Amino acid sequence: MQKDKNFYIVDKSVLPEIFLRVMDVKNLLESGKEKTVQDAVQKVGISRSAFYKYRDAIFPLFENTRGKTVTVALNLDNTSGLLSMVLNSIANAGANILTINQTIPINGIANVTITIETDRLNMDLGDLVKTIEKLNGVQTFNIIARE
Repeated sequence: MQKDKNFYIVDKSVLPEIFLRVMDVKNLLESGKEKTVQDAVQKVGISRSAFYKYRDAIFPLFENTRGKTVTVALNLDNTSGLLSMVLNSIANAGANILTINQTIPINGIANVTITIETDRLNMDLGDLVKTIEKLNGVQTFNIIARE
């Protein structure tokens, strides 16, 4: 009997410490700073069994979104050229924009929903989110769906 997997996007600040340490081990191994699991878990301060128990249950957002579609919702100031800057940021990151839906601005704020393909991203999805969030006039940025 196969169990269905459900995935959630969770802010790392609310995760139990063990999950964060497992990510630290994975990062040490991936970066080459540590060569063996034993060395990496000793450096981070968790057991090998804890690492093996959780290693396939946690991963960075960008790792699971390669080759996928992601839908984001933004609230943007009604400023000329702001949507263009958002779209250029997405294009510069190598993502393919599939859909764009924008509401008429109400009280100076427009809601925009954008669906992108992430298989050709040349940066982490998290870095793309940070880039867009830093744009002057971006009020909110939320990932609302992922396939």
